[in-house]
Amino acid sequence: MKFRLTLTLAALMIAGTAHAAPAECSIDVEGRPGKQFGPDHIVVPASCQEFTVRLIHTGKNSKEKAGHNWVLTKTEDIDAVMTDGIQAGANNDFLKPGDARILAKTPMLRGGETATVTFPVSRLRAGQSYTYYCSFPAHAQHMRGTLVLQP
Repeated sequence: MKFRLTLTLAALMIAGTAHAAPAECSIDVEGRPGKQFGPDHIVVPASCQEFTVRLIHTGKNSKEKAGHNWVLTKTEDIDAVMTDGIQAGANNDFLKPGDARILAKTPMLRGGETATVTFPVSRLRAGQSYTYYCSFPAHAQHMRGTLVLQP
């Protein structure tokens, strides 16, 4: 009886993990003081249906003084997205509302906060260049990373 119960529990554990997102379909990204992301390069496997980024603001400042967010765009769109975002202002996290060029984003965070964004991998194309950045105006030019879809 013990053997059968153990086998049943093991089968349930295996079945339960089959529904969880694979570890390679998510990543933790730190928004660090000094206008840096860690890591500054993300590879998304094409086998993932969705990809999740959890942003962790490791600093201590308010979002008004040194907020961090994570915004994904095609590299070719980033300058225009930044310009439109600055015009949109702080109340919009320096992102133009409804901007279709933004593929994924988190809200602006203050130090110690975390936020998660999950997006469909079908939005990405192999061979396309993607950049993620922090839209806080003093950070946007320097706080960037690259993202690629791995075929």
